[in-house]
Amino acid sequence: MKKEIEKKRAKEQAVVKEMIALYCRKQHGSANLCPSCRELLEYAYTRSQNCPFMEEKTFCSNCRVHCYKPEMREKIREVMRFSGPRMLLYHPAMAVWHVVCSIKEKRKMKNDQKKTDPASGRF
Repeated sequence: MKKEIEKKRAKEQAVVKEMIALYCRKQHGSANLCPSCRELLEYAYTRSQNCPFMEEKTFCSNCRVHCYKPEMREKIREVMRFSGPRMLLYHPAMAVWHVVCSIKEKRKMKNDQKKTDPASGRF
């Protein structure tokens, strides 16, 4: 089980790294990560390494607890908004995998909520 979690964590970190690298290359013109983007990547890695919900979630955007500081959360959102659509051009397999996993996770979360929500008429 622990190997699966570490594999999932590594995959999530790879996606974040590629998205930040793409953002930095296109927005800041840097071949390597600029200091600001490097800081964001290190922050995202730290958050991922310390995540107690890694077993249950796919990506941070699908997590029920947002552990990013507001400033860093806004930065990562900006990166995701910019890089997300462009990932189809630069890393198509990774982009499709990310979208499929996100859709599955959102469906799972919705179904789990229906099961526990008394207003839905189910228990």
